[in-house]
Amino acid sequence: MKITVVGAGNVGATCADVLAYREVANEVILLDIKEGLAEGKALDIWQKAPIDLYDTRTYGVTNDYAQTAGSEVVVITSGLPRKPGMSRDDLISTNAGIVKSVTEQIMQYSPEAILVVVSNPLDVMTYAAHKVSGQNRMKVMGMAGILDTARYRAFLASELNVSPKDIQAVLMGGHGDTMVPLPRYTTVGGIPVTELLSKDRLDPIVQRTINGGGELVKLMGTSAWYAPGSAAAQMVEAIVKDQRRVFPVCISLEGEYGIKDCYLGVPVILGKNGIEKIIELDSPPTKKNSSRYPAARSAK
Repeated sequence: MKITVVGAGNVGATCADVLAYREVANEVILLDIKEGLAEGKALDIWQKAPIDLYDTRTYGVTNDYAQTAGSEVVVITSGLPRKPGMSRDDLISTNAGIVKSVTEQIMQYSPEAILVVVSNPLDVMTYAAHKVSGQNRMKVMGMAGILDTARYRAFLASELNVSPKDIQAVLMGGHGDTMVPLPRYTTVGGIPVTELLSKDRLDPIVQRTINGGGELVKLMGTSAWYAPGSAAAQMVEAIVKDQRRVFPVCISLEGEYGIKDCYLGVPVILGKNGIEKIIELDSPPTKKNSSRYPAARSAK
């Protein structure tokens, strides 16, 4: 079992580290265009295997896609990170070209690979990877909802002073200002969160979740990496181990929720074939109010 992570920056290296630590695959390939970067980080991850007690081998390569041949899942993290004052959309022109090139080379050597896109702006980059790959839409997905939901759950855990393990939540929409956390589908140990927090306490948490990425950019001067990298690894694990986990991910909608030809975050079941099923809730988005959930649409 081989998994490739393209991009050995903070997010990609974190993802590779988590995959190795959890022994999700026998082999993890970390690839980057910067000479020595992927090799160094992969070696560092392998050298802590005796400490953390895992067997997964990690290898780094510089721009050599032949070494990724036969990968079952590929995580694409390549692209420029955000800086203070930038929105995710400011990265479109640069990162679209990068994701297009990466996808073309990945598909040359691993034509059956399932693709997990992490590059920003997420919804648009998922569209780019899907169109370039020619893959079935169920095998190309964007990582956003797991990260956004994790932030939402973390904020709720802090507010309620409870373990984040007991909080389950659903979040839909685009990755950014258009995301929509859904308190209606949020529970704490099975208890609806609306029974534990009033609206005036919930609303600021929802808003903080929506601005979660921007908050970290302001604090650190760059995009987050621990949570995004771990979120991508969790998706890969669900696929490789056929866990059939229910996660919100970005996918091309073709009639679900009354929306067509649009890349949007919705709850799905993840398993060995990628997205096994798209779950349609009674809640929005629907045709009537889909404007509340703007996301990437295909160019006509």
